[in-house]
Amino acid sequence: MESKNRFQVLCYEQVVRLHEVMEDVIPIHGRGNFPTLDIKLKDLVQVVNEKLVKEGVSVRDIRLNGGAASYIFGTDNVQSYNDLDLIFGVDLSNHNELQKIKSCVLGSLLDFLPDGVNKEKMSSCSLKEAYVQKMVKVCTDHGDRWSLISLSNNKGKNVDLKFVDKMKRQFEFSVDSFQIMLDSLLTFYDISTAPMSEHFYPTVVAESVYGDFFEAWFHLNKKIIATRNPEEIRGGGLLKYCNLLTRGYSPAENADVRAMQKYMCSRFFIDFSDLNQQRQKLTAYLNNHFSGEEGLKHEYLLTLYRVVDESTICLMGHERRQTLNLIHQLACQVLMEQEQRAHNKYLEIQQFDQLNNLTIDQVYFHSPAYSSSNGNQYYNILPNVFQMNGPCPLCPPPYLQCS
Repeated sequence: MESKNRFQVLCYEQVVRLHEVMEDVIPIHGRGNFPTLDIKLKDLVQVVNEKLVKEGVSVRDIRLNGGAASYIFGTDNVQSYNDLDLIFGVDLSNHNELQKIKSCVLGSLLDFLPDGVNKEKMSSCSLKEAYVQKMVKVCTDHGDRWSLISLSNNKGKNVDLKFVDKMKRQFEFSVDSFQIMLDSLLTFYDISTAPMSEHFYPTVVAESVYGDFFEAWFHLNKKIIATRNPEEIRGGGLLKYCNLLTRGYSPAENADVRAMQKYMCSRFFIDFSDLNQQRQKLTAYLNNHFSGEEGLKHEYLLTLYRVVDESTICLMGHERRQTLNLIHQLACQVLMEQEQRAHNKYLEIQQFDQLNNLTIDQVYFHSPAYSSSNGNQYYNILPNVFQMNGPCPLCPPPYLQCS
């Protein structure tokens, strides 16, 4: 495949959308008594980059990646994004660079503390504990050398700063393979005194690391799930795949769906072999990717249950049943939370009823069933009529069938 097919220049409307993302204020929530930092993405990138250059860390380029990049290119099918994923291309052959990068990121947070805070008493350790969700360092013999610093956001919209020297696998599916190079836009911010307009805006280039930009763009707009070398996808790919299915995406016609699902299930259980690890990963994924979309959580867990049930071949029977039971328990928990919210809403309606002499007899809910490819059905067990009396309809069965 020719390399030129990987790249595309953004049109004016896409540059405007990118500018809006860069100007958007993202709250970085502090733990305990640490204040929330309201940061524009543009400002964060510029401050971090300036500190890296000052410390002698060579930055090849800066890119916007992941859901936010897909949002820039999407049509009505891509309405929002959860993650803000930034990639700084750096040289990590010297391990001392990692410490410099960490210090630069934490030092950048000092610049965004509100007035009145005594910055001199803020150590790197306290800033890390207050504002960093996670820190990851990867250095393998298989061609990976990169680091991640994720800044906390209580609504799941974390800001992920990746510092990449080498990364063998930079995408999971074609729809999340877009990377937008920000250097020209950052230069425009630095030197331009005139506002951006249809006749005056920077040339911004994007790349699809999937390989063919227009093919990936077609997949994004048509909601098609496609990938290359699915055996290389890390464990989280299974969760992303089920997320796409839940949101109406469909596997490509030429895709070997069963083989792809088997690869992803196997890798998930390799990366998260312990049941507690699986619980933590699933809980974090639900919180980070379904913020404000509580109604989709149960449908997502049903989809995940089906895929794991149909495609897991690497586990002993009891281990497989344990994982399925975990997913089932989480689904029941989600339904209980939804029912509690519905009950609270019902009480609010009753109060409104009493004030306005109205009568509301029942509140109905839709309860669809989901069919798997092997003929099994997975039911949404939310009751058709909301009632607070009688046995709980959410109690799981004593055993889960092993198919």
